[in-house]
Amino acid sequence: MKPVTLTKQQLLIKLTPYLFLFPALFLLGIVILIPTFQAFYLSFTQYNYDLTKPSNWIGLENFYRLSQDSAFWKTLINTILYLLGVVPLLVSLPLLLAILVNNNLRGISLFRLAFYIPVIISTVVVGITWKALYSSNGLFNQMLNYLGIDAIPWLTSTKMAIWSVMLVTVWKGLGYYMMIYLAGLQGISKELYEAAAIDGSDGWQKHLDITIPLMRSYILLVAVISSISAIKTFEEVYIMTQGGPLNSSKTIVYYLYEKAFHDLDINYACTIGLVLFLIILAFSIVNLKVSTYYKK
Repeated sequence: MKPVTLTKQQLLIKLTPYLFLFPALFLLGIVILIPTFQAFYLSFTQYNYDLTKPSNWIGLENFYRLSQDSAFWKTLINTILYLLGVVPLLVSLPLLLAILVNNNLRGISLFRLAFYIPVIISTVVVGITWKALYSSNGLFNQMLNYLGIDAIPWLTSTKMAIWSVMLVTVWKGLGYYMMIYLAGLQGISKELYEAAAIDGSDGWQKHLDITIPLMRSYILLVAVISSISAIKTFEEVYIMTQGGPLNSSKTIVYYLYEKAFHDLDINYACTIGLVLFLIILAFSIVNLKVSTYYKK
């Protein structure tokens, strides 16, 4: 068979989509791909505190140092604790809210807006506001004092700090995940609920029989998005506690930031970033496997 030859016009038609994609791919390469590969390379090198000189190849020494770093393991445990504390609430509570606001009632749009407002507020503003609420003379402790209860060290106790930050993350994320669920709920036919009512499935039982099974893909989506967000938590910790007291609320992303910009230990920070990437990749693979299993 003779090879198929394309005319200039046919070749131009085939290349046109790639020409439109080239500017975006070029920017992604400069901003994301090249720094990603560079960070991967730096994980195996050492600068010796002089960024003007070439780095020295040291192999797996940074990873061995990481395995012996008690502060890293503490931040990893805190991140896992953050994940376990935040994700179940961000999967379940927004679904309940979405069910409640998925009704054609007068003024329901105002309730949806009220729940969504925290999403559009800057995390910095949210952190500063909640830090003021958590302060020793803040609103929360004043309310407790009014009830005759001693003030709680929300952000200054090693046992309370991380849970207090978790509450802010949950509060800010409720409206976002509620809207995802709401989009799914509005795609469920009302005829299904009417048929279920005839069979005796009414009230909250209808949501167990119909809503949750049909919303399974949305629940899995929210679970993976909230998991990745919990692992990458930074702004709340930076604004409210800066990892304290005694590293009790320091997450792995904040530890990476601290090593890179406070200690200027760029290579070690890249090593932490690579480990964080592998953790997020593992969560993504697990989600893909679970999603594939439930679609069968």
